[in-house]
Order: sequence, then structure tokens, then C-alpha cells
Amino acid sequence: MFILKQAKINKYKSYSAQQEVLLESDVTTLVGKNESGKTAFLEALAKLNYFTNDEDFEFDTVQDYPRNELKKYQRSGEDLEPIVCTFQLDQNTIDEINTDLGEGVLTTDTFSVSSRYGSGRIWYHINSNEKQYLENLQLPLGFNDKTKEKVLELGTVKKISEADFGEDTELQSVIEHIKSTIVSEGFDWDRVLVDAYITKKYISPRLPRFWYFDEYHELPSRVSIDAIRNNAITGELTKQQLETAKALFELAMIDVEELANSTNFESFIAELEATSNDITDKIFDYWSTNSNLSIEFKIDQVDRPNNQAPEKILDIRVKNHRHRITLPLKNRSKGFNWFFSFIVWFSKIQDEKGKNFILLLDEPGLNLHASAQADLLRFINDLSSDYQIVYSTHSPFMVESDKLHRVRTVYDSDAGSIISDAIQEKDPDTLFPLQAALGYDIAQNLFVSKNNLLVEGPSDLNYLTFMSNLLESEGRECLRDDVTIVPVGGLDKVVSFISLLRGSKLKISCLLDSFNNTKGAQRLDSLIQSKIIKDKHVRFFDEFAGDNYEKADIEDLFEKSEYLHILGEALPEYNGIAVSELDDKKQTILLQLKSVLGGKDFNHYKPSQSLLGMGLTAKYFSKDTFDRFEKMFIEINKLY
Repeated sequence: MFILKQAKINKYKSYSAQQEVLLESDVTTLVGKNESGKTAFLEALAKLNYFTNDEDFEFDTVQDYPRNELKKYQRSGEDLEPIVCTFQLDQNTIDEINTDLGEGVLTTDTFSVSSRYGSGRIWYHINSNEKQYLENLQLPLGFNDKTKEKVLELGTVKKISEADFGEDTELQSVIEHIKSTIVSEGFDWDRVLVDAYITKKYISPRLPRFWYFDEYHELPSRVSIDAIRNNAITGELTKQQLETAKALFELAMIDVEELANSTNFESFIAELEATSNDITDKIFDYWSTNSNLSIEFKIDQVDRPNNQAPEKILDIRVKNHRHRITLPLKNRSKGFNWFFSFIVWFSKIQDEKGKNFILLLDEPGLNLHASAQADLLRFINDLSSDYQIVYSTHSPFMVESDKLHRVRTVYDSDAGSIISDAIQEKDPDTLFPLQAALGYDIAQNLFVSKNNLLVEGPSDLNYLTFMSNLLESEGRECLRDDVTIVPVGGLDKVVSFISLLRGSKLKISCLLDSFNNTKGAQRLDSLIQSKIIKDKHVRFFDEFAGDNYEKADIEDLFEKSEYLHILGEALPEYNGIAVSELDDKKQTILLQLKSVLGGKDFNHYKPSQSLLGMGLTAKYFSKDTFDRFEKMFIEINKLY
């Protein structure tokens, strides 16, 4: 299979200046805002070599040339190329050419092909060494060195084919061989005739065809059999929908003429349902959203005026087995319809030998939920093992953050549409899907393990990590290695994280400061009541601070003298505060310190940060401090 390496687009719709786009060998993603030029780029590719005869996929100067330059172009008499594609030859083709013409004749492994507005297809860079070809002829034809010398003296296939060697039968046989095998079998070019032969025999038939799919190809709920038979666009049926409907009948191997004249439809419905079942099974390999759906068909007859024979209509419905209802296809999930229609339309090319197609998907999954878009991405990646794929999107869920090298951004500027690599793009709106995808991935990767302990802030993380390591060095129980501490930035965010991550198959527990009847506390209680998180998975520091505490922060698990020392190291202005100065009527040491400081608060994070660098050993902390932290870790570990 040839690989599309590069495409140059110029003077096509919104592309006023030439844009060079490098394509990936598997999947290339076009990201940009609406009306930025993504669809135009896919269309231009498709029009180079569309997979079937379709006037909508032929270049049209009036429709396609940039409107503000059209009149000037028409007066110029030029014949411009809106698209030029460069392909990589596959090794099988190279080997066949070498076997046919001999080693060293083909001198390149890439070629380019374009389509002009007026004169059609043009081939470039199919380079061959004709002198080498003429030298290689001696072996299969067996002519002598004298004949070889005369052949090489002429130097080109064109000159030899036009030469007359009179009665020299050996030379005449060489001429006849070249005429019959090269000249007559190649394109009628004035340039190098071996190039023309290679192009016509090996490259042109294998040029990848472009297969385009967008939402307009989705199947309608009702299709006129007469419309399919007569290839007629009627009522609300679009040309694209008609093509997909015809593909469904072709896939089911139904003779539409026979169906139109029949009065018994059971066998036809059976064929359609058998085909539908096969397609639906393929869908559910990737459709995790709802596995309770299936397609049903029936054929209605609608009366027509003037005693005409009734019109036959194919009625397509989706059945939900869970709710035991059927609805017209258009009234069901647009995402399911997209998948079903895609596979029906895709079936037109799937069974062809060689599978030499490049898939162009315009905004796939536009109506899919984020999780279903992930399924679609998996589908696209699986297809890329057999097909090169280019698709457009503006959804962050259709961008793989670990494969940003695949992304090309499309931006509509005053100078027309511009395509560039993601790292070169500067427009913030164009970059948004990439930033969102990257941000989502970062958020997901905060949870680097299956077991996660949510705490309110980074100071909790510092204290817990330090004391767990110290306990482990003393051979006492510490926090399990497979538990990740995740600071989320306050109680409200703890609640939000729990809500958003339910169903993610992660084990989540919380270790929190005591709190009053705040809005965050009410929300957390609501999650417990709704069984989104179990009561036992929400633990508080006052449970481990000792009997004298009805409310506690993590700082209260230390002896007061220990914490005051840490505070003094972190904030020298508070060095020297004695335990005796603290007001025991206040519950937590932080509130007691605030009272000593005349209501002034301080940065609670700095002491925890300072602790990590103070080099304190186990000897510094009391047995009671160790016991409190160890008891807490024992209870937390039980939750996992």
C-alpha cells in the first residue's frame, strides 16, 4: 500500500496560499475551529482520486477556486493545481518493478501526483534510469556486445523506438521488444518513456483512492425503494443518504428491482436483518455506551394518487431491549446512527482486494459522549493497521494527548486557512482542544495508582509522607506503598473529586480536618447518604489526635512542643512561642496559635515544607506522636 507522505493545497476554497502538510503513516488529526478549513482540506484530498465516480468529488473552478480571486484567475488563462500529493512506494511494488525492468532502473521510492482545475491529473518525480534499462535488456534478449553498443549510443527508449536499423535483424528485434513491452504499455508521454511505462502499469492502478465520510451520510429512518431503484433524490433524502442506503442493499445482496416488484417482503427483511445483525455485532466491539440496541426493518406500502401502485418504503427502527421500545432511527442516538451508517458505507470498500484506500473522516463522533469518543478513537486506531486515516475534530476527547505528533492545526487567518504542526500554533481558540486534552490527561494521571487517599492540601501530603517514612525506618506500620496521597485543595474540591470519579474503578478514601456544618460538609454527607462513598472511607484527624480532641487538624497529631519547634524553624518571627502561652480552651493548635498572634493567621504550608528539610530523626518525636500516626496509618490501610 502506498503511503501519503505530504499534501500541498493551494487556491482551493479558503486556502489562498499554498500550505504543505506532512501526513502520518497511520493517523493524522486535523484540529481547528468551525469554518477554519478542515473540511476543505479533506475534500481536496478526496477529489484527487475519489473511490467512486461522483461529480461532487471533482474539481470545479467556479465552486472551488477562492471566490475573491476567481475572476482574475479566469482571465489569466492559467491552469493551477489545487492539490499535489506525494506518496511513498511500498516494497512489493519496488520489487515487482526491479524484477520486470532490472535492478537500478527505478531511481526513486516516492512520487507525486496532482490534479489541475482544467486538465486533470499530472504525475511527477517518477524517475527511472533508461540507460540502465537498456543495459539490463542484454540478459533477457541475449544480443551481442556490438548491438548493445548501438543501443546505448542512442541512449533513450524514445530514440530507439523511432530508429530504423534496416536489415540488422538483432537490432530490429530489440526495437520490436521495446515497442511492444514499454512504448505500447505506457502513457503517451513525450518525456522518459520508461517513466510512462512504470506509471501506467505499476503506479496508476495502485494509487490510493480516498474514501470520505461525514454526518450527511447517515441513514435516514425511511427510504423509498423507488428512489434507490431510480437513483433519485426525493423528499428529505439527500444524495449522501441515498448512497448509504444503496450500500445497505448491496451489502445485503438484495436485488432492488426484484424487491420493487414483489408483494412478499419477508425474505428481503430477513436478508436485511441478517446483515444488520452482523453490522451491529461489529459496532458492539467498540460501542460500550449501550449494548441493548438493535436495528429492525419493515417495509411499508404507501398509497399514491391516480391509482398508481403503492410506494414501497423501507422503515428503519432502533429497538431498545431494556425498555422494550422501538423508535425511528433518526429519533435514536445520533452516535449509534453514525456508527451504524459508517460501517454500512465502509462496507463498500472493505471487501475489495488490496484495500488500497485512505480514509477521510470529517468530524467523526461529533454527537458522541466523551466515553463513546474514546471508543471511536480505539476503532480508528484499529482501522489504521489496514488504512491510512485523516480525520478532523474540534473535540478534546478526539485528541490523544500522548500522540500530539499526529495533530495538525487548521487556522482561518486574514490570508486564508493555515495548517501547521501543533507546536507551531499560536491561536488560543485553535489550541483549546489540545490544551483541554492535555489537561484532562494530567488530571487523570494525578491518580497514579488504583488506591488513592484524598487530603485537603499539600501540607497534609508533606506531613503524612514524612511521618510514614519515619515509621517505616523504625519498623512500625506506615502507609501502604500502593496508596497515593492526592491533595485536592479544600473540602469542596474533595467532594467534587469524589463525585466526578465515581465509577472509575479507583479506590478512594478521605482523610480530613474536622469541620463545622459547612456547605462542603453537607455535600460530603449527601455523598455518603447516596452511597457514592462509604462512611468508613471518610476519616478525620480528631479520631487519632487523642481523647481530648473533638476536632483536630493534622498538626494536632504532633506534641505541641514538637510543632512549635517546626513552626519556629519555618517562620523565625514565631520562634520562641512556649506551650504555656497557648489557650487550651481553643480546640486545635492552629486556633490556639491564632489567638496568641492576636487573630493573625500564617501560612500553614511552610512548616510542613520546612519539616522535610530539617533532618529530624525518630529520636526527636515522642512515643505518643508515633503511636498516633501509626494508629492512623493502620486504620487507613484497612480501607484498601
